[in-house]
Parts: sequence; structure tokens; C-alpha cells
Amino acid sequence: MNAPRAWLIWTIGVFAYLVAVAQRTSFGVAGLEATERFHASAAAISFFTVLQLLVYAGLQIPVGVLVDRFGSRAMVAGGAVLMGLGQLQLAFADSIPAGVLGRVLVGAGDAMTFISVIRLVPLWFAPARVPLITQLTGMCGQLGQLFSVVPFALLLHTAGWTPAFLTLAAMSVLAVILVLAVLRDAPPGHPPRESGQGLRATGVSLSRAWKQPGTRLGLWSHFTVQFSGNLFAMTWGYPFLLSAQGLDAGTVSALMALFVGTAIVAGPGFGRFVSKHPMRRSAMVLLITMATAMAWAAVLVLPERAPLWLLVILVVVLAVGGPGSMIGFDFARTFNPSHRIGTATGIVNVGGFIAALVAIYLIGLVLDLLYASGFSGGDLYGLAPFRIALSVQFVLLGIGTVLILVTRRKVRRQMATQGIHVPPLVTTLAKQRRERIERRRAGRSNPAGGQQDSR
Repeated sequence: MNAPRAWLIWTIGVFAYLVAVAQRTSFGVAGLEATERFHASAAAISFFTVLQLLVYAGLQIPVGVLVDRFGSRAMVAGGAVLMGLGQLQLAFADSIPAGVLGRVLVGAGDAMTFISVIRLVPLWFAPARVPLITQLTGMCGQLGQLFSVVPFALLLHTAGWTPAFLTLAAMSVLAVILVLAVLRDAPPGHPPRESGQGLRATGVSLSRAWKQPGTRLGLWSHFTVQFSGNLFAMTWGYPFLLSAQGLDAGTVSALMALFVGTAIVAGPGFGRFVSKHPMRRSAMVLLITMATAMAWAAVLVLPERAPLWLLVILVVVLAVGGPGSMIGFDFARTFNPSHRIGTATGIVNVGGFIAALVAIYLIGLVLDLLYASGFSGGDLYGLAPFRIALSVQFVLLGIGTVLILVTRRKVRRQMATQGIHVPPLVTTLAKQRRERIERRRAGRSNPAGGQQDSR
């Protein structure tokens, strides 16, 4: 393959994904301004993000089918167009329905981007590089969130609502131009795409992917690990830190930047862990889940505002959930044949966003109920109501943990009784690990360095 061109194609795809992440998370730093602009309640503001995530999650499987039929170039460009129109609509919106329409367009365009960019990787890079490039794609895309919490937030607070969202729309225009000018679906000489499947064949593929326990293990892993960081970054983290915890805007922006930086740094570590310990992937998911619950409990149980060092720990733990949720995609990849990976990946990607939209809406609803009852003392985003509202996360964390344990048991039973369904990559890596252990043991038992044939 033409390595320089492959990296150029990948760079353009990652830029488009970076722009999509910036569009997705931009509303998270505009919650207070949106409350004033639209004269909206907390539940209404959360509905903006809930509907956006509902559109995103609902389109994952259809997008997986469409990208196989029309290619990444068309889908990424189309997604950028929709996001640009959505931010343009939001820039001039002065009512809740008009603003919601803008976020729906953003959610639809965002849904078309990630899967389409990921699809480019195995077509342009050698198989041995695919896992690393996939991790790098996720890492680099998170820089879009860094844009939304620093320069976008600064522009929003200085220039105002309309100029800030027009800037996001302009970024989408740039992405469309670069994608159409540079990005290509596959290297020259690559076999053309096959004709799209009929509805019946697509339904059969979807059914088989869902019936595979490994797919469902990936889904529930993604569901449990990702949602808390998502709701923090996309909606409730900024008002919680600014209003409930009493931090200044600069400190909040620094914590949000720490969130992004931690996610980027943690990505390669998770990639190496999954490669070396494929049989411990679900254990890592459960460890992250436990750390998330403990971090939130430590912050929410305090009767007063949390010290800054504890908030830093919370942000770091939540940030780890982003790259940690990529383990779910690894389950989809290793437990499904190649012709079903796209469908399985779409199923997994639904999990975290469904959990996030449920949690985001419930938090807003609880805040409104507490405000209406007088419990909040007239402060919609006060510490006491936030402490109660954010506790709804523990319910979802508990549900996800139970489903992971149940599904993991089914996966292990399948691996034990149906050897043909054991994923080749997992089998190979586990075998290599056993061989390394045996060589180390042989070396300790034969310190003189004699060569023994242990076969």
C-alpha cells in the first residue's frame, strides 16, 4: 500500500471525526447560556442532548449498512453537511423547537462519521497496524472535545451565542471540502464494493450478530463504561462544576481539558492491555465500572463542596471510561466473522449512548422536580439537588454490571463447548501467552541455559 497516501487519507478522516466530536460536545459547555436563551427548564435543556443521542444511537445500524453500500467518502461528507446545517440552525434559534431541530441534525451527521472513518482503516493499512490505528483514531478524535471546552467556550462567553455556533458550522464546511477533495474509499486496484444486501439478508445478519453472546458482551460493556463520562462531557459536567461546585470558568475549562487529555493518554495503554490479556477484557471493564461508582460516591456523599483534588480524581476516572469503552468494539471484532463486523460494531456503539441519553434526561427531570418542590431553595443547579440527581447513575451502573456478568458467563460457556466459535485472535494470543510462561518456567528450571525440547 502507498503508506504516505494512506496516512493522508486517515488524517482527513480523523479531522472529520474531530469536527464531529466538537459538534457533539459543544452543547455541554453551553448549558447555562441555553437555559437563558431559550428560557428553558433543566429537563428541557437535557432534552436537547437526549434527542441528539437518540438520533445518534438509532442511526448506528442503518449507517453501518449504508457505509458498506455507498462508501466512507459519501457518508463522512454527508455527515459534515448535516452537522453544519444543524449548527447553523442552532446559531439563530431562539426557541426550544428550533434549537432541538439543530441538535437533531447534529446527531444525524455525527452518527454517520465514526463508523465511516473506522471502516477506512482496514482498507488503507496492513492488518498488523489496524488495532493501533483504530486506537489512534479514537484518541485523535477526542481533541474535538478539547476544542469545545477551551476555544469554543471562550468564544461563547466573549463573542456570544451566534458567532460561536457559526464557527462550528464553518468547521463542518471545511471538513466537507477536504473530504470531497482528498478522501478516497479504498486504494487504487482494490476490488469494488459489493452490491448492497437485500432487507432479508440484512435482517439475518443483524439477528446473527445479536445472537452472538460476544456481541452482547461488547454492547453491555460499552453501555456501562461510557455513559457517565458522556453525560459529564456533553451536558451536566460543566454546570455541576461551575454552579454546584462553585469553580470559576477557567478552572472548569482546565478540568474539561484534563478529561480530554486523560482519555488520549489512556488509549494506548488499553490497546496494549487488550493485546496482551485478551481473556481479561471483561475484568478491566468491571474494574473501570467500580472505579466510576466509587469516584462519584466520594464526591456526592460529601455534605459540602468537594475539594479540587477530589474533583480531579473524578474527572480522570470518568475520562478513562472513553478509551475503556473501546473494549466493547474489540469483543464485536473478535467474536464475529469479518462480513458481520460492521453490523456488530453498530450494535455495540448503541449501548453507551442509550445509557447516556437515559441518564441525562433523568438527571434533568430530577433537578426540575426538586426545584418545583422547593427542595433546591430556588437554585436549579445547586449542590444539594445535583447531589440527588446525579445519583441516578448508580442504577445504570448496577444494571450494566449485572448484564455484563450474565453475558460473560454465556460467552465463556460458548467458548468451552463450541470450539469453532472461539475467536482466532483470542486463541492465538492466549496460546502465545502460555508459551511465554512455559519458556520462562523452563529458563528458571534450567539456569545453565541448556536447550530443552518441551514439546
